[in-house]
Amino acid sequence: MPGFDCHLFVCCNRREPGHPRGCCDPEATGALKAALKEALKKAKVPGLARVNEAGCLDQCEYGPTVVIYPQQIWYGQVTLADVPRIVEETIVGGKILSDLKIPDECLNTKGKVPWRRGDAT
Repeated sequence: MPGFDCHLFVCCNRREPGHPRGCCDPEATGALKAALKEALKKAKVPGLARVNEAGCLDQCEYGPTVVIYPQQIWYGQVTLADVPRIVEETIVGGKILSDLKIPDECLNTKGKVPWRRGDAT
């Protein structure tokens, strides 16, 4: 069986409302993961791509978070409305979405380096 070309890891970690680090799946529905899986299926992505549920990816302050491997693309503050763009432009087209990309200098800082979606990288 051939290996996967791409894995999308979706943080589905849940915390109580008002937690200082935030929560990537506050409704506890897994809606973002489900939407990505459905969009990949509809797009008939060339090669093999898989959406995986992840526990905490430790980028909570920038969440909901999706990381794409092997490309090592970290997207933050992802919404359901972003799903078609992620699949069409990043997975199929190979384009990094600058408005969603968490800058490298922000990763693993537990929010000490501020970033909001759309900030210049």
